[in-house]
Amino acid sequence: MLAFLVGVGYLTILPLGRLQYLALEHGGRSYRDAYTRTGEWTTIKYTLLLGVGSLLIAIVVGTGLAWAASSLPRRLRMLRAVPILPIVLPPIAGVLGWAFLLSPHPGYLNQLLRHLPWWSGRFEGPFNIYTLPWIIIITGVSLASFVYLFVASGLENISDELIEAGYVNGSSRAGVFFRVVLPLLRPALVYGTGVALLLGLGQFTAPLLLGANEGVTVLTTDMYFQTQQIPPQYGLAAAVGSPLLIFGILVLFANRILLGNHTRFITHGGKGGFRPSSRGSVPAALSIILYGLFATVLPILSLVIVSLSRYWSGVFDVHQFTLATWRTVTTASGVLPAIYNSVELSVIAAAATLPIAYAAALYLRKQQEHRILGPILDFVVAMPLSIPAVIFGTGFLLTYTHKPFVLYGTKWVIVLVYITLMIPFATRMVLSGIAALGDAYTEASRVSGAGAVRTHLSILAPLLRPTFGGALALMFILLSHEFAASLLVRAPTVNVMGTILYDYYENGGYPLTAVISLIMVGVTTAGVMVALVVGGSESFKKL
Repeated sequence: MLAFLVGVGYLTILPLGRLQYLALEHGGRSYRDAYTRTGEWTTIKYTLLLGVGSLLIAIVVGTGLAWAASSLPRRLRMLRAVPILPIVLPPIAGVLGWAFLLSPHPGYLNQLLRHLPWWSGRFEGPFNIYTLPWIIIITGVSLASFVYLFVASGLENISDELIEAGYVNGSSRAGVFFRVVLPLLRPALVYGTGVALLLGLGQFTAPLLLGANEGVTVLTTDMYFQTQQIPPQYGLAAAVGSPLLIFGILVLFANRILLGNHTRFITHGGKGGFRPSSRGSVPAALSIILYGLFATVLPILSLVIVSLSRYWSGVFDVHQFTLATWRTVTTASGVLPAIYNSVELSVIAAAATLPIAYAAALYLRKQQEHRILGPILDFVVAMPLSIPAVIFGTGFLLTYTHKPFVLYGTKWVIVLVYITLMIPFATRMVLSGIAALGDAYTEASRVSGAGAVRTHLSILAPLLRPTFGGALALMFILLSHEFAASLLVRAPTVNVMGTILYDYYENGGYPLTAVISLIMVGVTTAGVMVALVVGGSESFKKL
């Protein structure tokens, strides 16, 4: 276990340690330089506004969606999958979709809104996607999917018997919600709030693509800009990212303190999740459809329109649509290699992460036998979940451009950073699957004379196939979307879909950018379907 802990720690802790060492050199000069610069405190203010503002939106919308999903009529239960769709949509594609919709002058939605009487005669607006409020709004709407997953899962796991017992004992509807449901939802709410806040504070894609037009800089984009200086200012970047690093570590400890022993929140009893009312609610269905339209359909529709246009002008004319840009994908510089690299590196990283996650889950399952190393391993494994990918990307760039492992310029540095980022996600899913199986199968195998290796290969692995399929699907979604760390560790000759898309966006190739975004959506969907087929029919439920 100690050897395994050292190996995982080398991936997750060493890059962060190298960054902090560089920032603290020469008496902490990088910290002094970072926080005495003009505008740095404005950057911190924007970061806090983005994190807290998007969190509030995500909590309200995500919880509302979970409540609506639990109120759906039986024939419309399939709509419960709609709030998850923004997770499948690559963040960079979603951000670009909204840029094409709400850019001040050529944005399609703005063009449409200017036909209304109260906005007629305007050359621009009425909305400007490049401002901080709109960056907060689209970030909060996308993060609502994560909150929805936590809260909806929590509601589904609450036994009907507990709800009925509350009513039998004289509690009102509000009393049952606040005394029974809400306390049992504490893990979901704590995790959902923590994840949404961390993702909001660590946002990189939307501020990078949209913030430059209006001078909106947050800590993550400031870090990236420092690494692009000549020479790169790694110490300054490390100092700038330190508040996010410290806050991520504090959130890890806060989760442990607030939740304590997770078994306190396990409920047993009759099947069936919590239902706020016996009859289905049509307004609940309409609210979910409206969210799907706003968060997924409109951005994809704008990408389709731009991809069929010769250039982005904001004019919607079906007669001018053309497939010319789609035909250039095979000849455009670097596009096909980037697509191949995304698929190849995502598959390699996911396949390599799964056995690491399985081993970590087995050790974490027996934390009581390892009272010192167990909690340390839990902390080390969870680090990439609480630290923004930009910080890990900067740390990997610094670590693997020096001995003993000089990997910069190769695909392997991207594979390593992908593995590191995926370890906590895969470990949590596998740990959940192992916990659901219990110890009976393992004990029966041992009693029957099977050794440890045969028990894992012949008993546990087949039973965990749906969990493995769900974990592979989740990792492929996240890796095929990955942009922040990839942008930092890539070499000019090694690109993935997100980085090549950014290059064309910066050069004004908007139709080709839209085409690559749609290809990302297609590749992600295909990869998820393959992973779910491998994992079997139950893997979607696990995912």
